[in-house]
Amino acid sequence: YGMALRAVTIGYADERVNAAAIRQIENGVNLTRATEIELEAAELICDLIPCADMVKFGKNGSNVTTAAVKIARSYTGRRYVCVPRQHPFFSFDDWFIGVTAIKRGTLEDQAATTLVFDYNDIGSLKALFDQYPDQIAAVMLEPATHITPCGACPNQVDWPSTPCRACPNTTGNFLQQVKALAHANGALFILDEMITGFRWHLKGASAFFGVEPDLATYGKAMANGFSLAAVVGKREFMEVGSIDKPGMERTFLLSSTHGAEMPALGAFVEATRINAAEDVPGHLWAYGAKLKAGLAEVAGRHGVQDHIFMEGPAIALNYVTRDASGAPSLPMRTLFSQEMLKRGVMMPWLAISQAHGETELAMTLDAFDGALAVYRQALDSGVETLDAFDGALAVYRQALDSGVETQLNGPAIKPVFRTHN
Repeated sequence: YGMALRAVTIGYADERVNAAAIRQIENGVNLTRATEIELEAAELICDLIPCADMVKFGKNGSNVTTAAVKIARSYTGRRYVCVPRQHPFFSFDDWFIGVTAIKRGTLEDQAATTLVFDYNDIGSLKALFDQYPDQIAAVMLEPATHITPCGACPNQVDWPSTPCRACPNTTGNFLQQVKALAHANGALFILDEMITGFRWHLKGASAFFGVEPDLATYGKAMANGFSLAAVVGKREFMEVGSIDKPGMERTFLLSSTHGAEMPALGAFVEATRINAAEDVPGHLWAYGAKLKAGLAEVAGRHGVQDHIFMEGPAIALNYVTRDASGAPSLPMRTLFSQEMLKRGVMMPWLAISQAHGETELAMTLDAFDGALAVYRQALDSGVETLDAFDGALAVYRQALDSGVETQLNGPAIKPVFRTHN
């Protein structure tokens, strides 16, 4: 369930996507001037994404999120960018990574231009606009993670058959609130769809939630694993990066040797055709719902439903592990991952693809059953009884009962954003 850090939605080594990439390899891979496949890909994404009047392609998410920030600063003439503290990563560039725990080697003056607010707390963002009047260029955030912008709206139970854009409570949607506040203060509204794009909805999570950003960034799943990313947006803003406006001061937006490499663009065109023709996002939602229900049933059978569970909508599941006291536990997460791996299932997080079917679901739930028995033992009674259990959820049950440390085959998982190794 790693799926190349969520970059694969159709499945690994899909023959149709690979064939499309190979055709572009045979056409030259990477030429000096713009290519026909770049034009085709640009027209496709601009037809697909509501806010996309123009597009600039890149090779990774950091390139295009930084490009979006540069567009916002160039357009507004302002300094600051606001991001939510709950969203872990926007760029490896100094403007963002300098505000994380891993800031060694970054420039403090660049990090100082990034301001932090709380997702789903419009008051925290308003406070920044009040503190920095006429100085904030943009607000950038993910549309959703396992935490959605819809608060306690009861209509979420109908997702995805009734998407948020069709909900009468749209005015209460946090994304709509952020957009309104940003525009009222002369700032741009940017959505980072690196993870949500082509998963929540073919047109992106912005379409699902019924909000149109000024700029948006895409990557990961757009080319089914091939290295491709894009910043898209409304012409008024994107044109600050244009080179065909006589007399306009130039913005060096995003230029790289491999930015328009042809195989990835060919893969994107074919992957998008498949996503649309076969409703891949619909499959991801349906499989996620089955997976969430299956884990809940198995965890309940082992009596660990309060210590391991899935949260979030079916398209963006996050599994939570807690120790015997009920506190979030990375050692328990490590144990669960360890026992799932022993049973042939890699689950660092939950990224679903079209290739996940009934066979994979049954295999996963069977591995759950074994792992949670061990988890129960770790909670209750000690490592000496481990041989009596078989399976990953069985292991999880044991760890809850007796303590997790002696049952791990290696060091516990650590947070990514930490100051020391």
